[in-house]
Amino acid sequence: MIDKLFVIEGDSNNPHRNLALEAVLLKRLQPGECYLYLWQNKHTVVIGRNQNALAECHVQQLEQDGGYLARRLSGGGAVYHDLGNLNFTMIMNTGDFDVSRQTGVILQAVQMLGLKGEKNGRNDLTIDGKKFSGHAYYHHDGRSYHHGTLMMNVDMSRLPKYLNVSPLKLRAKGVQSVQSRVCNLADLNPAITVEGMKKSLQEAFCDIYGLPVSPLELTEADRDFWRSEEAKMSAKEWLYGEAKVLDFSKEARFGWGTVRMDYSLSQDKQSVQELQLWTDGLDAEFLQEVPGLLQGCLMNRDRILARLSMSDEASPRIADDIACMLLPA
Repeated sequence: MIDKLFVIEGDSNNPHRNLALEAVLLKRLQPGECYLYLWQNKHTVVIGRNQNALAECHVQQLEQDGGYLARRLSGGGAVYHDLGNLNFTMIMNTGDFDVSRQTGVILQAVQMLGLKGEKNGRNDLTIDGKKFSGHAYYHHDGRSYHHGTLMMNVDMSRLPKYLNVSPLKLRAKGVQSVQSRVCNLADLNPAITVEGMKKSLQEAFCDIYGLPVSPLELTEADRDFWRSEEAKMSAKEWLYGEAKVLDFSKEARFGWGTVRMDYSLSQDKQSVQELQLWTDGLDAEFLQEVPGLLQGCLMNRDRILARLSMSDEASPRIADDIACMLLPA
């Protein structure tokens, strides 16, 4: 049960430092604690845990313009951040994790600023059908977080310049472009500011959980871990992964996300030799395990499902879709 609330505000606009602090807070969380972490990134594209950076982002253009590429621990899709966007992260023990309650904090904060939002789809908040907030979730070692964006005055011209959205995803949303399905809260209420949103979020956080908030002090050990995580988050190996050219490629859109599968088969075509999976699916932990689980697996539905069920994070629905996608029609 949650009995202590803490609020932390980021001290930087660097995405690698900010995402590293998320990892620090998750690691130091104690039973009964719940953290609200508020942070902003400057001129950044953040991709999901299992996405292909070069497929999702016009990286060369972003870097030429002095921007940052970052990869987060959670699943979901690529997003553009600038100082017209505010990020939030709510961190708690997994037993206290409640998406409806956490989402309620965001919706109440927005309502306090005169706007009525609603949850729409798998992880979006919208007003009149247009998205102003996208969410993702991460669970590890009995601790969890729920984080997302709040678009208040984002430079919308940057979205098509830096984001490369899959046509399958756009068709599934029934829109022509990413700009056509999103909105800035300041367009609906010009009085909204980042500082005003921070204040409303803290008030809603206290109200929903029925507790006062305290500032959080980091220890020297926390700061040491923060430095090591920032180095990891900024390393090219983490940002880009290892994309290989394999023999076959398939792409599909399911209810749980868009997925691209690149793979090679054994010489007799009877088993999977190597497989890479790129996806905006929210089940990041399971989806990350899929390539390793299927290496050497016979191209047989029952064998594929048996291999995928070996994961502690296995999702039968996702496993079934992956098996259907991998096997010849």
